[in-house]
Amino acid sequence: MSAPAPLAAPPRGAYSDLPELIRLRHGARDLKLRRQRQAFSLLVGPHQTRFRGRGIEFEEVRLHQAGDDIRSIDWRVTARTGKPHTKLFREERERPVLLLVDQGLSMFFGSRTCCKSVTAAHIAALLAWAALQGNDRVGGLVCNDTDHVEVRPKRQTRTVLELLSNIHRFNRLLRRQPVPDATGLNRALEELRRITRPGSNLFLISDFQGFGAAGEKHLFQLSRHNDISAIQVYDPLEQQLPPAGAYSITDGRDRSLLLTGDQAMRRRFQQNFASKTALLKERLGSMGIPLLQVSTVDAPLYYFRNLLGRRK
Repeated sequence: MSAPAPLAAPPRGAYSDLPELIRLRHGARDLKLRRQRQAFSLLVGPHQTRFRGRGIEFEEVRLHQAGDDIRSIDWRVTARTGKPHTKLFREERERPVLLLVDQGLSMFFGSRTCCKSVTAAHIAALLAWAALQGNDRVGGLVCNDTDHVEVRPKRQTRTVLELLSNIHRFNRLLRRQPVPDATGLNRALEELRRITRPGSNLFLISDFQGFGAAGEKHLFQLSRHNDISAIQVYDPLEQQLPPAGAYSITDGRDRSLLLTGDQAMRRRFQQNFASKTALLKERLGSMGIPLLQVSTVDAPLYYFRNLLGRRK
């Protein structure tokens, strides 16, 4: 039996390992989702993020007292009673955290250490454990190209375990078989819109290859009342071809030869990825949604510790 991989190392393998996803609970201790606004606000370019923090809830109206902020005066009640009244608010104690985790066929690809679907599973596990340890309710949706499963948000360890078990189950269902007209991500966004309460904190974990106009419509509606962060998982081979040469590649059944010596082809390949990423960033940014990019050779724990880790 091989020893478990270090928590701060990149994931390995074509499929996820459920005990490893559970073990990430220990690594998530230093991640503070309350730092999300500050950490992600620079990632939307010229657009403004719509992060609302934990927000405030109206509690009551009482007579204005010395020292009260004049901006909190309730002018309607003041006019009706003839005496100045002040609105009191209290900070929301928690916000539901929902994860949308894509385990579609396009995620079943990797050229070095693991498939994109495995990296997505690790990211989801870290964020779920971090949310639970921050005393938030956690739930979400796991989808592939034809199906999805919903986990209602609760502040319970068993709910996180249920979410991770479903991620692992969908991951193990991945096979290299084409799915005609796959619209799983767009349908999952529609379902996410149905189950999400306003004021929730949403994380979308996908390669976004199946993100279409229908999904964008649902995402726009979600962005009006929720904090959303998009996490794009990609493989280095999608970004740039390897050095000039002949490479044997396989989809698990058939093998073929990849020739990478044509410089014009290499430039087109690289430009294609860059332009698609720029377009995705623009589409999301117009809704105030930051886009994070995590590679399959990145260690998700190290990546998110840099963004959300405890300051020493």
